[in-house]
Amino acid sequence: MGHRLSKIYTRTGDDGSTGLGDGSRVPKDSLRIEAIGAVDELNSQLGVLRAQPLPANTDTLLAEIQHSLFDLGGELSIPGREVMTPNHVENLEQALDRLNDELTPLKEFILPGGTPAAAAAHVARSVCRRAERRLIRLQRDQPLSPQTIGYLNRLSDLLFVLARHLNHSQQNGDVLWQPGRPQAGGRMDDNH
Repeated sequence: MGHRLSKIYTRTGDDGSTGLGDGSRVPKDSLRIEAIGAVDELNSQLGVLRAQPLPANTDTLLAEIQHSLFDLGGELSIPGREVMTPNHVENLEQALDRLNDELTPLKEFILPGGTPAAAAAHVARSVCRRAERRLIRLQRDQPLSPQTIGYLNRLSDLLFVLARHLNHSQQNGDVLWQPGRPQAGGRMDDNH
């Protein structure tokens, strides 16, 4: 592969537009660019998660996911192109099943948190859900392959289970939500 990014700035985006992979230009705040940006943000968040100490098999899984997210972004950058396959979704389902089989059934809602790695997985999960919403919004106006949304939907589930798995692997339990829990320091009112 040649040097595709030999010059980083081009000044062509100074007018508020950006180029797609097919050579067309669109506004930087278009639905397609919002979707691409959300997938990019998700990929970056996975990089933050991978910066944590992780088991080797978890890091390998996340590296594969990052590559797939780059593929997904490439698909979005060329309208009509389909790169994501049912196999991408199936791979996530298999990883999800493996991780979930090691956990006790969840009977309560949990709060994001626990170990730093689990907390980072929860942030990635919430960013993944936002990326999924951006793709759904884009799909209302422009056709997308069904695998793109299915992939993000499954990935958010995987990141949830991964967060639980990372907590449990460090002998941390889930951080359970306690509905109606009193606020620390008592009630706040105008007299304080």
